Amino acid sequence: YKLLKTQKLSNDHVCYFLYQILRGLKYIHSANVLHRDLKPSNLLLNTTCDLKICDFGLARVTDPQTDHTGFLTEYVATRWYRAPEIMLNSKGYTKSIDVWSVGCILAEMLSNRPLFPGKHYLDQLNLILAVVGSPSQEDLQCIINDKARSYLISLPHKPKQPWSRLYPGADPRALDLLEKMLTFNPHNRLLEFILPSGA
Repeated sequence: YKLLKTQKLSNDHVCYFLYQILRGLKYIHSANVLHRDLKPSNLLLNTTCDLKICDFGLARVTDPQTDHTGFLTEYVATRWYRAPEIMLNSKGYTKSIDVWSVGCILAEMLSNRPLFPGKHYLDQLNLILAVVGSPSQEDLQCIINDKARSYLISLPHKPKQPWSRLYPGADPRALDLLEKMLTFNPHNRLLEFILPSGA
């Protein structure tokens, strides 16, 4: 967190930190645990750039075979790193919420500034839509809450912004990951990370 505040990260650093975050998240998710509060201040670094994910205070176990909708609390994730489905549905979310948070962290590593620094709930949602664009009809089907769906439909159309315009000079592979992690529809969000064997 302090590192992002004080210095620009090289592509090598971004790659190495992201690899460690994804490796840690793969392990957490393999135990059917949702972290639910991934953000830069919950990532610890030592002097040799070893990264650890910390603060499991909001973490919850989720069993894909069981409906845990009633057990997943509405408050989850610091607003800037919160997936849109949390704000719109509040319950019934999946591991993809952590993937969204990692996408936000990656964007911050590329630019040293938060991607979606919303001041409140609606501001947060508008900042997200200004970047990822208005949800499609298919995306809207993921919104369980009728009022939230109606609100989204009532908004003026917003085009998707190219990641290369937002982060000129960034590694194209990093931009490809942003594209796959920061999609409005949680069902289309990258969930399986291709890590080297033994990782």
